[in-house]
Amino acid sequence: MVLPTALAVILIIAGLWSLIVWPPYLIEAYKSPKARDEKGAPTRYLTVNLMKVSTSMVFGLVTIIVGFRALMG
Repeated sequence: MVLPTALAVILIIAGLWSLIVWPPYLIEAYKSPKARDEKGAPTRYLTVNLMKVSTSMVFGLVTIIVGFRALMG
């Protein structure tokens, strides 16, 4: 499959967006009082946010790779 250069660049930008935007969100989730219970154990809130952020970042990385591979031909 051949992608036009503009679409490959859009994929790279979208992937970078995911890698830049999600880590601060995770930091805020860790700081939240909802992140830990009375005993200090992680709550579902923290677990779900960790999974959401890690999945989004993996998709972002894959998107960047696809974009670069499309640029290289």
